[in-house]
Amino acid sequence: MADSLHIPCPQCGAVNRIPADRLGQGPVCGRCKAALVPDKPVEVTDATFHQQVERCDLPVVADFWAGWCQPCQTMAPVVDAAARNLRPDVRVVKVDTERSQQTAARFGIRSIPTIILFRGGKEVDRVSGAMQANQFEPWIRERVA
Repeated sequence: MADSLHIPCPQCGAVNRIPADRLGQGPVCGRCKAALVPDKPVEVTDATFHQQVERCDLPVVADFWAGWCQPCQTMAPVVDAAARNLRPDVRVVKVDTERSQQTAARFGIRSIPTIILFRGGKEVDRVSGAMQANQFEPWIRERVA
């Protein structure tokens, strides 16, 4: 891991540089004092996707979902748990495909839920369809190791 990491604030969007060895100490944004590594998924939109995902030095797991999608609703608690369990090493974000149609189109989202793992702002892997908790976190952990 690098000596320092660039981590965008989920609240105000400011990109903070954090020493890698302080990541587990609950760093806060230098501008607004919000937690930089929250214990819940960060909601991102077309307007905030680049800042929150592509400018983040942490691996980012993006859950592309929609409110009307039953498998997405079933998977929501699994995604929430992953955000708690994988922090501070992984950021988890949620992208509502109904509200963020440009981002969904950009990544060719054709079925939901679709989970995409980003590293260094680039797509590393993806899986479409709901996963159980005993599948989801191991899938992430083996890809970010």
